[in-house]
Amino acid sequence: MLILKGRTVFLGDTSIYERPTAEQLAQIAISVSNQARLMGHTPRVALLSFSNFGNPSGPSTDHIAKATKILDSMNVDFEYDGEMSAEVALNYDLQRQRYPFCRLTGAANILIMPGLHSANISFKLMQQLGGGSVIGPMLIGSKHPFQIVQMGAQVNDIVNAAAMAVYETL
Repeated sequence: MLILKGRTVFLGDTSIYERPTAEQLAQIAISVSNQARLMGHTPRVALLSFSNFGNPSGPSTDHIAKATKILDSMNVDFEYDGEMSAEVALNYDLQRQRYPFCRLTGAANILIMPGLHSANISFKLMQQLGGGSVIGPMLIGSKHPFQIVQMGAQVNDIVNAAAMAVYETL
């Protein structure tokens, strides 16, 4: 979870699936949306890619488009769309101007990454560049709450991880 410039953004999946399938991406979107909602946020999910809504399309984006179709078939109770680039996901004006068919009613606050490489790199870049607070990674979807503290964690990182674990038990 990133708290930056007056907005909170959740990233998924930064720690588990190296190359998630379409089904796993859909489940990640559902799990992160549930967590965001528990934390008081209205989920707006963007399934990220280098392409926007099939332009350009190719083998590396097929599973992202399929994940969107899986969410369509599940009738989930949150906003989502994809595949889309990060700048489109985070810029509502750009969504409206270039992609008026986009189903999001505002900038995305949940970014579902196409793979562990892009998710973890993005998360670590945000940690190192600063400009906000980084909480996590948060491990969600398990039967019992637990958190992992990253190598080089500061005291505030440890306190945040402990607070998240306690919060999940309530």
